[in-house]
Amino acid sequence: MKIVSALFLRAAQKSADYPTGGLKEIAFAGRSNVGKSSMINTLLGRRNLVRTSKTPGHTRKLNFFLVNERLIFVDLPGYGFAAVPMEVRKTWAPMVENYLDRRAELAGAVVIVDARRSAGEADVSLINFLREHSIPVVVTATKVDKLSRSEMAAQQRVIRSAVGSEIPVVVFSSHTGQGKNELWKEIKNLID
Repeated sequence: MKIVSALFLRAAQKSADYPTGGLKEIAFAGRSNVGKSSMINTLLGRRNLVRTSKTPGHTRKLNFFLVNERLIFVDLPGYGFAAVPMEVRKTWAPMVENYLDRRAELAGAVVIVDARRSAGEADVSLINFLREHSIPVVVTATKVDKLSRSEMAAQQRVIRSAVGSEIPVVVFSSHTGQGKNELWKEIKNLID
């Protein structure tokens, strides 16, 4: 997809603060430090639109980004390890669950896993939650540039086995751009 415009709309914790207008939304979810922000920047052809940090837990609200004035990307807080107080982390689950469960504009979710570690219990739990709520899912394995071709193929099989063969699995590297076109193809499938 050719990106003509991409801009930050707003950060929100409550549904009253979500953007209005009825545009379809794609949620991006994954463990803290899995490369979610870098992936969104790569997809949008921007370096610093989505703020990245070496410290896990940088995203603390739902961050909405308007893409080509016809689609919204939603960057969800990472789960798992995050360098933030426990009371802050406890607010994330209800906030994310409320969004995923009630947002009519949500067309699908991209669940991001680290290709070097496969899909963990938290990832599979999220995927099952999305399935139960009839939200289409694409799994993306990031950081594949750190693996050899044979390691990447083996990890892709492991991930596919963990998440189910009916869910598309795209291998992706923000560093090299590998998988960018394939992931855009899957996102288009979600919004069409």
